[in-house]
Amino acid sequence: MNTRKGPFGGAMWRLSLLLVSLAADQYTKYLARANFGFPGGEPDYFKVKQILGEWLQFRLVYNSGAAFGMKPQQLLPFMNPTLFFALFSAVAIAVLVIYYRKLAESEYWQKTGVALILSGAVGNLIDRLKFGKVTDFIDVGIPGMAYRWPTFNIADSCACVGVALILFAPMFSPAPESSGPGQSRQNP
Repeated sequence: MNTRKGPFGGAMWRLSLLLVSLAADQYTKYLARANFGFPGGEPDYFKVKQILGEWLQFRLVYNSGAAFGMKPQQLLPFMNPTLFFALFSAVAIAVLVIYYRKLAESEYWQKTGVALILSGAVGNLIDRLKFGKVTDFIDVGIPGMAYRWPTFNIADSCACVGVALILFAPMFSPAPESSGPGQSRQNP
């Protein structure tokens, strides 16, 4: 029986990761609104803080759509966009919790990925419920190029890293132990 938990194995560690990344997301969004917005909350598009020149900079942008500005809420134009995203997020969170519970404890990378995706989903849901839109502030691009990557936040980053962990973890996981004749295989 494989009882190895690995570096990211325990449920408490994953819960801590979820809560710390959620807190970091909410705090950095607060800072972005406070430092790059007008007193009424609207973005000051002339306020930009260059971190690594034009490669990485902070600026406030609000996203009333989905990832990369897509607007799936237009599929149901009669529904309030905030309600649409709240329902969508609730369903996604429920599916992720069910998936997490079905994973074996030995699949710690996948479980860590689910924890990160949940953190991102909850972080952006909080914004939608509070403001009706998501606060984005991380702006990445190549100097001299007109096109820049869509502005994002910590929650988006957590979700992307979580998806990558789920997709790529099977490539790096050890092969499952095989049961020999007369031996029963137990799942941890």
